[in-house]
Amino acid sequence: MTVTISRRGILTLLAGAGAAALAGCEPARGPASAPGVAIPDPLLVRVDGGEALLRGTDRRTFPRAVGSADGGWIFATAPDGPDTACWRIDTTTGHASPKTVLPGRWAPQAVSGDGTGVALTTTGATASGGRPPGRNATPVLVADVNGVRHRLDLRGNFVPEAFTAEHTGLFVLEWLPATAPDRYRVRVVDLATGEPGPLSTRDKTPVPPGAEEEMRGDGRQAVLAPDRTVLYTLYTHQPGHQHTRDLVSGRPGNAHAFVHTLNLAARWAYCIDLPHPFGEAAAAGHAMAISPDGGRLLVTDVSSGTVADISTEELTVRRTVPQDRGTGAAHAAAGDDRLFLAAGTTVRALDLTRLTGTADWQVREPVTGLVLSRDGSRLHVGQRDAVSWHDAATGRELGRVPVPGLVGLHGLAGSA
Repeated sequence: MTVTISRRGILTLLAGAGAAALAGCEPARGPASAPGVAIPDPLLVRVDGGEALLRGTDRRTFPRAVGSADGGWIFATAPDGPDTACWRIDTTTGHASPKTVLPGRWAPQAVSGDGTGVALTTTGATASGGRPPGRNATPVLVADVNGVRHRLDLRGNFVPEAFTAEHTGLFVLEWLPATAPDRYRVRVVDLATGEPGPLSTRDKTPVPPGAEEEMRGDGRQAVLAPDRTVLYTLYTHQPGHQHTRDLVSGRPGNAHAFVHTLNLAARWAYCIDLPHPFGEAAAAGHAMAISPDGGRLLVTDVSSGTVADISTEELTVRRTVPQDRGTGAAHAAAGDDRLFLAAGTTVRALDLTRLTGTADWQVREPVTGLVLSRDGSRLHVGQRDAVSWHDAATGRELGRVPVPGLVGLHGLAGSA
């Protein structure tokens, strides 16, 4: 299964409520969604109180938590005196592991692709939360259901983003300069040595000194490939940005938007430039989805009415297709034969092969997220304090449940 997450927490796709930081209480069981109304597909959603798991008529909120990218697991924490209690929830069953105690106060930031490990820091700064405060050193804890596995004391200003596929490394954002950050680069920390280093290029050669990409723009959204080996992140507003390949070759660069491709298994990165007018308008008007087979990335800019069709094998834009323009924050979800786009109160269904419109639907309130059921028959639509679900073929609303404080949709809960 593929889940869309907001950048840059895959891993994430993600991060939960680190910004709620280190105060609060045990995870709370909220009121039933609505008397007699059960949501048909379990969902992980973001609410202003943290991460929430919606299953049937039940709603459980975890104030300091982060979910795995596939929606199968949640790592939650709570203060335990001067220390931190940490446990894992199986979103398929709702069962929780026994709590372990981590020495000190920690906030969860990133979960491994298979849901077995979690990276935590001492502050609420997340990979998806924008610029962190200045600092010269960053303590990081790597844990699992049995307790601490690694303690890292990184010199500089770092934020965990994702684990390598084999769990021996941790991808991080290194913010520069450390005490007054205004840009960042992606690096990988060797968990055995605790040392951060550069990624490799697409041909698997180490990036030479001085050629690591430094980014200043907006990481709009990230999606994980269905096989969990590649993380794609959409960046906008990068005037004057130079990719590693430009820095190595000496060519000028001026990309306003691109998709940063991070191979979690081979540890290489590559950027797919998006053509004009991507990146010219507001970052919120851009969205991205991946096809269920992982072969295509679809990127939309609703402000200009453009969809880019990207081959994940070739890492190139194969075509762009014009659409009607829209306003507001953009959202996207892809099924086997359709691409769903939303902006404002309009949801559009496109034929995935031709990328031409088949229908436009109106919903009650501005959309805050789209999630397609595993069988492709239902489209879940996040709105103001509610989630509705619709017949994916006709757009007819099939049901609606209140979700007070809803911020956005994380994805389907439970293992695929």
